[in-house]
Amino acid sequence: MNLQKVSFGKLSDGREVQLYTLTNKNGMTVKITNYGAIVTSIVTPDKTGKMGDVVLGFDSLKPYTGEHPYFGAVVGRYGNRIAKGKFTLDGKTYTLATNNGENHLHGGIMGFGKVLWDAQEAGTADEPGVKLTYVSKDGEEGYPGTLTSTVTYTLTNDNELKIAYTAQTDKATPLNLTNHSYFNLAAGQAQDALNHVVTLNADRYTVIDKGFIPTGELRPVKGTPMDFTQPHPIGERIAQVEGGYDHNYVLNKPSEKEMSLAATVYEPGSGRYMEVFTTQPGVQFYSGNFLDGKLTGKNGAVYKKHYGFCLETQHFPDSPNQSKFPSSILKPGETYNEATTYKFSVKQQQ
Repeated sequence: MNLQKVSFGKLSDGREVQLYTLTNKNGMTVKITNYGAIVTSIVTPDKTGKMGDVVLGFDSLKPYTGEHPYFGAVVGRYGNRIAKGKFTLDGKTYTLATNNGENHLHGGIMGFGKVLWDAQEAGTADEPGVKLTYVSKDGEEGYPGTLTSTVTYTLTNDNELKIAYTAQTDKATPLNLTNHSYFNLAAGQAQDALNHVVTLNADRYTVIDKGFIPTGELRPVKGTPMDFTQPHPIGERIAQVEGGYDHNYVLNKPSEKEMSLAATVYEPGSGRYMEVFTTQPGVQFYSGNFLDGKLTGKNGAVYKKHYGFCLETQHFPDSPNQSKFPSSILKPGETYNEATTYKFSVKQQQ
């Protein structure tokens, strides 16, 4: 069977949580739970054919229900930050939770990464998938409108994890869904991810203030440590970036909404190579700066600083308050459609 479902445990209110395993003809597996729509595991081969898990997370449900930095979760309604937890829409000001200093982060206190999604099998026998649905009620976390969101994960025989997002609302609302997986392509065979070689298809990034809120400036990366238009190891220039990388990059898009290459990552030790394609206008490149060694993950791994990195495809941070950024407002009668693909392969050398 290419799709298996088992119990992943129960929540404190007694509701049962499921864990789905997708398997392709190459033996690659992806595990997804309907709690938080979390990707708990991606197992892919290295250059010798040895299989390894390339995402950070936990072995059981309980740690996912506690405090953790959104490992593998779908974050929403709004991935990333909204300044001071406020925005004005159609003449009305809305107030959200401030759960990241004075700002709103990743949907608030609960957000979509801490709720139980309805799940059903999707895809085909050849390309298994799981479709997850969550109805966020009007006023949840302070957001307007009852919003119905779906996330469909599909594993292809080309070793692609495809993520398709759709949503509809009955009132205009900001929406920015993304997956918050932390990757380490060494699969536990390295102390950190700083040797991973990254390229980003972006000539500009959104400049941020001390609270990680965009100033509105889209600054060219050329000639700076922010430039990944050519391949660079994450750790090569990280000391020149205050706090490390945690920035939204403005993707070079052939046309708006087109599925295009956003990033590539190569891990020299294992030979694993990851490509990221998306319809989104931006990608948040995060170098795991706030991992602090307090969390023990799968197989007893201690997640220290820079142990994993994120490439969160997205609309720009604080877009509801920044009229010059691509709009992140979903209106009644419209359908939100975004997609991201993580493709895995191996290279003998970069």
